[in-house]
Amino acid sequence: MVLALLPNIAAWCQTQVDGALGAAGTSAAQIGMGKLAGTGVVYHGMQLLGGGAVLAGLILGAIAAFIIDRRFDRAAIYAAAGAVLAFFGFIHGTALGIGNSAPVAFGYLIVALICLGLSVQGQYAPIIAGEEAEVPAE
Repeated sequence: MVLALLPNIAAWCQTQVDGALGAAGTSAAQIGMGKLAGTGVVYHGMQLLGGGAVLAGLILGAIAAFIIDRRFDRAAIYAAAGAVLAFFGFIHGTALGIGNSAPVAFGYLIVALICLGLSVQGQYAPIIAGEEAEVPAE
């Protein structure tokens, strides 16, 4: 799944940018996020997406896999876990702390609520290999 690799790719890109800036004798903090963003380098986005990349990739991959399998209840559980992990900075954060990545945690919470709503709706039964999918009556 490509979605599970995105945090690792963002962390790698941030390392490359940091290396290039270090070779030039400067850093992202010295240049400033506004100046970097103005030239097309989304450094803050790489920091957020790449923070806790391995764990973030596992969470995103699990959410995507359960959505593809139409197991929205399990996707909601993983999205809620992602919200908790992001809120405390374990994923998508630059440091551990309370409310470190609150906007990202809120995004995970929205995904959890959407998945929970789809699960409660009940018309999306999981598709099991080898069985015919039932189409809900309209």
